[in-house]
Amino acid sequence: MTTTPPLIAFDLDGTLVDTAPDLIGALNHVLARENLPPLPLASARNLIGAGARRLLERGLEVEGREVPPTEMDRLVADFIAYYQDHIADESRPFEGLHDTLDRLAGEGYLLAVCTNKLEGLSRLLLDKLELSSRFAAICGADTFGVSKPNPVILRQTVARAGGTIASTIMVGDAGTDIGVARRAGVPVVGVTFGYTEVPIEALKPDRIIGHMRDLPEAVADLAGAANPA
Repeated sequence: MTTTPPLIAFDLDGTLVDTAPDLIGALNHVLARENLPPLPLASARNLIGAGARRLLERGLEVEGREVPPTEMDRLVADFIAYYQDHIADESRPFEGLHDTLDRLAGEGYLLAVCTNKLEGLSRLLLDKLELSSRFAAICGADTFGVSKPNPVILRQTVARAGGTIASTIMVGDAGTDIGVARRAGVPVVGVTFGYTEVPIEALKPDRIIGHMRDLPEAVADLAGAANPA
């Protein structure tokens, strides 16, 4: 009898990769073209997490600017075109990521990416950082037509990766990640080094880590809690 390997589903921006410099760079590119001042990285990084359109909307809200849907479509297309060309200028994996992924894969875990970033942009970024081959599935907001926290995106990501929802653990940095895990009925590890307006502690994930090196222990702890001897 064969058993399905356990699976870890990762958020991307703010969890696997520090993408804030390039995302805010693209946001400021659009703001500059609209004759609006740039947003500082330190404060704008917590606007990230709900996809390109929402990032732009939130960036414009900070400047007190509202635009009609057709105009927003143009701005989103402008943002994506610029971001695609600058997607890995400054974005880098968080410290300890490579060693952690090696260890988890060595322990028999399947690894997948479940993100609200567009799938094509996610693959492009991970390709440029030479990380794509580590994941059994890379799924974004347009892969299944739904975004986190809708549980369909996580369930379908798990299925595409060859896992089962019953043996999945989610890892993320923000409310959409905690929400998708809760709705899908899977445990979740929150990271403190990502992008969230609400402190990760207030979102009450099952475990919290402050560095990628701590993830294997947190995952083992959750797996043990789910399958006591």
